[in-house]
Amino acid sequence: MSTVSARILDTLLTGWRAASGTPAYVALADRIRVLILDGRVPVGTRLPAERDFAAHIGVSRTTVTATYGELRSSGYLDSLRGSGSVARLPSREPIAIGSLPAGHLDFSKAALPASPYLAEAAVRAAHALPAYLGDTGFDPIGLPLLRQAIADRYTARGLETRPEQVMVTIGAQHAIALLARVLLSRGDSALVESPSYPHAFEALRSAGGRLVPVSVTTGDGWDEHGLEQAIQRTSPALAYVMPDFHNPTGRTMSADLRERMLRLADRQGTVVIADETMAELRIDGAPAELPLAAHGPAVLIGSLGKTVWGGVRIGWIRAEPTLIQRLERARPAGDLGTPILEQLIATDLLGDFEAVLAGRRSQLAAGRDRLEAQLRERMPEWTVPHVSGGLTTWVNLGSPVSSQLTLAARSEGLVLASGPRFGIDGAFERFLRVPFSYSPEDTDRGVASLARAWCALAQHPLPDREYLAAVV
Repeated sequence: MSTVSARILDTLLTGWRAASGTPAYVALADRIRVLILDGRVPVGTRLPAERDFAAHIGVSRTTVTATYGELRSSGYLDSLRGSGSVARLPSREPIAIGSLPAGHLDFSKAALPASPYLAEAAVRAAHALPAYLGDTGFDPIGLPLLRQAIADRYTARGLETRPEQVMVTIGAQHAIALLARVLLSRGDSALVESPSYPHAFEALRSAGGRLVPVSVTTGDGWDEHGLEQAIQRTSPALAYVMPDFHNPTGRTMSADLRERMLRLADRQGTVVIADETMAELRIDGAPAELPLAAHGPAVLIGSLGKTVWGGVRIGWIRAEPTLIQRLERARPAGDLGTPILEQLIATDLLGDFEAVLAGRRSQLAAGRDRLEAQLRERMPEWTVPHVSGGLTTWVNLGSPVSSQLTLAARSEGLVLASGPRFGIDGAFERFLRVPFSYSPEDTDRGVASLARAWCALAQHPLPDREYLAAVV
């Protein structure tokens, strides 16, 4: 059973004392409840002992006892003899991690349903599979024909690539974790954007990295001065960036900034990793930028999870052959290779990838326009940016109530990830990531639930300060 220490829990609870007019034990319980709902304190995690926690956060043990009692009575904590107080979700039946209550709609995932091209590609791949059944099936680097197809795709996008520069992985998250394990030593700095993809934060921290954030906003994009200073002052071992249709803001980095960032990183010995999982999901606007490595030394990550389907666990890393060889040597400690059948499916789809993307762009254009129009009509006080690609919009709520809104929406049958899920040190309580990748029916239903939750919050206004500001 995993345990969250008093020190770590205190870090996650940044700003909890700001809820003026609320009893301390209620405010503290509210914040811990959001951490459990968002998965920042996973179900099954043991919370710190009451005495240690009280001493660390500077409150009486009576306050912590009342807090844990409040969580137990609302179903978010179990007290087990010999195991202490363990996080859970309220239900009459045990809840499997990742499951949702019946009838709930999950907007915490920015993802599309399967491409209509997938089923036929899978059939063709199954017919091709017998030619590979005489081998062991353990493939730590990728089938030659898939590596060639990925290299050809990069070349078509303006970046000449050879198959020996490609490793096939089990999705993009696997690629991030493997690169972090190879490139980071404990205590190394890792530059990240803020906000950004929370599971990347987790992978970098698990490898021992100390996160150095650089701001990205919907209005101004990257804090260019802050980015340059962060690289110069901390000389990070690696930098993890999403230069194309950044998740969650939707911004795209200019060619000029790409070049300046890579020149500076090269001088400081920083390996820049570009997550390109959104790069080919342009809806409209200017033509897509060249892949980051066309502007200078960079490692690229891609996958089919966003373009084809999350159930096809195929990703890849494009890097120089020397790094690919290091990754291949390190990989067996975590896994023994990528499934052959899924690689054959990916190879088939990449053969006519423009057709796949054309369908996705049409689907996302309709979803974006529908979501933006409904949010602006039903919540006119929100600032809803217009994005030209990707899967999400990063809405400014106008008040620091993202975590409270997430709780209220769950009561309306809608699961969301609160703004702080994408930040560091309690940021982004004024923001909410909303996906536009769902069907028209689900989008309408989700917005209606969100509007009811917002109305419920409006009936009980909160102080204009950080509230429930918790982080991963």
